[in-house]
Amino acid sequence: MRFVRRFTTIGALVTIVDIGLFLVLRSVVGWPVIVADVIAITVAAVASYWLHRAITYAAEPARRWYRDVRHYVAAATFAGLVDLAVLLVVAGNSTAVLHLLIAKLAAVVVAFLIRLVSYRQTMFDVIRSDQGRDPERGPAPGEVRLSLVIPAYCEEAGIAATVDRVEQALGHLRDEGGFELIVVDDGSPDDTSSAARDAGADVVITLERNQGKGAAVRAGMLAARGRSVAFTDADLSYSPDQVLRLLAALEEGWDVVVGSRKHTSTLTLVETGRLREIGSRVVNALTMFVLLGQYRDTQCGLKAFRSDVARLVFSRTRIDGFAFDIEVFHLCERFRLTLTEVPVEVANSERSTVHVARDTIRLIRDVFRIRSIAHTGGYEIEPDEPTDFVTAN
Repeated sequence: MRFVRRFTTIGALVTIVDIGLFLVLRSVVGWPVIVADVIAITVAAVASYWLHRAITYAAEPARRWYRDVRHYVAAATFAGLVDLAVLLVVAGNSTAVLHLLIAKLAAVVVAFLIRLVSYRQTMFDVIRSDQGRDPERGPAPGEVRLSLVIPAYCEEAGIAATVDRVEQALGHLRDEGGFELIVVDDGSPDDTSSAARDAGADVVITLERNQGKGAAVRAGMLAARGRSVAFTDADLSYSPDQVLRLLAALEEGWDVVVGSRKHTSTLTLVETGRLREIGSRVVNALTMFVLLGQYRDTQCGLKAFRSDVARLVFSRTRIDGFAFDIEVFHLCERFRLTLTEVPVEVANSERSTVHVARDTIRLIRDVFRIRSIAHTGGYEIEPDEPTDFVTAN
């Protein structure tokens, strides 16, 4: 909420300056409407730029946008012209202070909406430029070629089949650079851990209590020894052979590769339920409050990372529930990591442990928590951390 207060306070202050200066120059000094409005808009725009840069976005990925004044000037100029046009239309030839005030308020509101859309589009372009730049990383560190993390909760009956399918699809990697399968039991009340060990999982991590998918994935990603590290769901809604597509992209040099159920080439083998589809749409709409980019699908359960990138990102994640995916995207934006989306084949499973209504409410709460952590500096890189692969903001 500190960010909201800063943003609102500065926005209100700048608006008062804009409207107040216009009324003084027009009604007291007697300058023409056009001259008075242009001066008021210019002063307010300059004040807004410096105050937001120094205070509002001091600890945000968006701050790099404020370092390139050209984008700001272009957006502010267009919004200013619209402000002036609305003012002239609404005010007409009136010189009454109340009429001028109403006209200026209308102009300010319209100009604000235009700036908001323009700034967000500019940030989207910047983020996508960062993420889409030519991948040129060297080999990632690690003891094996690939680690696959599978978070599991109450999967005693199904985890053996999952391990077997993974081994059939990816076991050949053991002779092609190395492979490890990590199952993370998220505090299950049944014998998920024992079943995973008996089935042949290379590593089984058991959390003492049920914490959520985000916590389970974090534990597995930080324990992984692979040069590339991926995670997928225990119900294998995404067949494990699809991990090879993500692995190939990582080995081409990408930092992060994510599956997308909304990709134009994605094939849905088994449709999701109507309620889950609605919940997914709500989640995607909420991401605009956290993410600067525009992603087809943040919640796809198939994602892969270079090992050094995985450690950087997951050592900072704080969200234990399903919103951790959104947090991961935020961190990718913050650290300017390269990212590409790939199509997937998805067969939605009845084994899913998602409770749509409950988990959507928790996700909404966590979305605002991510904003709070970001605005209080909770995701910053420590001075002694290795960050050779991170592009400075």
